[in-house]
Amino acid sequence: MSEPEAEFRVRDGFMFAGVALTLIALGFVFVVTMGAWKWFVRTSAPTVLNWPGGSWGFGMACGLLVVFGSRGAWRFLERPRGESLPARAGRMAGLTVCVGAAFGAVLYIIASLPGRNCPSYRDGCEYIPGTGGALVTCLGTAALVGYVVYRVRSVRAERRQAGERERLRKLRKKGKGKSRAARRG
Repeated sequence: MSEPEAEFRVRDGFMFAGVALTLIALGFVFVVTMGAWKWFVRTSAPTVLNWPGGSWGFGMACGLLVVFGSRGAWRFLERPRGESLPARAGRMAGLTVCVGAAFGAVLYIIASLPGRNCPSYRDGCEYIPGTGGALVTCLGTAALVGYVVYRVRSVRAERRQAGERERLRKLRKKGKGKSRAARRG
């Protein structure tokens, strides 16, 4: 075995070790972050669910946040041509905020529910009153308002297309619009 092959193998070994350590560190950060999130939610949920409007009001607010956060994320996904680097960075930041708001609201409510393998006599496992109602209200509000937003957008698009068809029909009537042969060719 020649010396360059041995160096290549040593370098590969260090690379694999580096990748393994990076994955272990990322796993550790993920577990700590999820634990901190669960602790934050379990300690703040009783206070949040007792705000004016109660759990139903909080669920409605979260449902609206889901709908409009999703709508904003969809808008930020539309990429214009010739976008500069700062504009792209701003669009990605907006997308991150919208997706975080939409998913964060639902994940907050879900994290406030007791765990499946968590007995109620343990600290941090007890049921927080109002979380079930908040979850149902959040999902119901998101579905209802999401459907209304979808219908409004589709009706507007249909009206816009009908207006464009009418405009082209009038232009063709005057002889200035595109003919069918010109559109095909």
